[in-house]
Amino acid sequence: MMVGHAALAFAIAAWVSHRYGFASERALLVGAAAGAFAIVPDVDMGYALVGLATAGTVDPSVLQETFWDAGLTVHRGMTHSLVVASVAGVGFGLLAYRDSRRLAGLALLTGTVVATGAFLGVLETGVMALFVLAGAVVAVGARRAGVEPRSVLAAALFGVLSHPFGDLFTGTTPGLLYPFDVRLLPTRVTLSADPTLHLLGAFALELATIWLAVGVYLAVRDQPMRAHVHRRAVLGAGYAAAVLALPPPTLSVSYHFVFSVLAVGVICGSADLPAPDLRCSRTRRTVLLTSLTAVTVALVAYAAAYATVTHTAVGQTI
Repeated sequence: MMVGHAALAFAIAAWVSHRYGFASERALLVGAAAGAFAIVPDVDMGYALVGLATAGTVDPSVLQETFWDAGLTVHRGMTHSLVVASVAGVGFGLLAYRDSRRLAGLALLTGTVVATGAFLGVLETGVMALFVLAGAVVAVGARRAGVEPRSVLAAALFGVLSHPFGDLFTGTTPGLLYPFDVRLLPTRVTLSADPTLHLLGAFALELATIWLAVGVYLAVRDQPMRAHVHRRAVLGAGYAAAVLALPPPTLSVSYHFVFSVLAVGVICGSADLPAPDLRCSRTRRTVLLTSLTAVTVALVAYAAAYATVTHTAVGQTI
């Protein structure tokens, strides 16, 4: 869901900024900053690399299991807390100023890491330090890109605070009120009792955020969307046949579905295009939007085929 976090934050921040009166490029910069901040909480998955480094094997299945086991040890904990995000977001934003407020932000972020070290373990302190470092890099980068300090502050708060809500449909629920031992949602939000339909629903939500981001980008730049979608995107409907060729995807095992449906999008989006054409921004947008449309068509076709096959199978058993 990492792309979805960034896409949703970008879309909302850019649209609000534009409606507030910001010029197109300025609004898009604020949106990009918010999108970058929205990814920062997922740096806690960096610990998964430690698991890979200590796995002692090159077996792909073992490495995959080790990666997730190590990553989930700390994933969706402190970096996904609304409490921590509120403090860190302010700290990130203050770093964009060039006066005493920058020192205040630095002190706030340093104090957060020190407090983590005082009350928790080495692992948690390392994760918090990585979180703070990543956010600081985004804040400095946004300021150097031309985003004014107060916009960096707003983007930082919105980005890190919006992130946890995108994780309510997959995996374990984030600790929204960490370090307090209170869980607002004991389990993830279930879109369907059928694990495959739930996965398809979560994937559809991810696609929806990307479409929203693309739509906002084109609207802010006053560019039509339809002109960038090629009719070959309908070929994505052929992915319905994957229902018979691949095992049904679930949250536990979804790689084969995700990679194959994305491959369909890439093929439909870039077919018959000479490589030099990709230097043109208009062509790149056409490739992106055609690919995205093909993936959407493929998802709808697969979901319809899966529902039909499942309904038929249930009818036969009855």
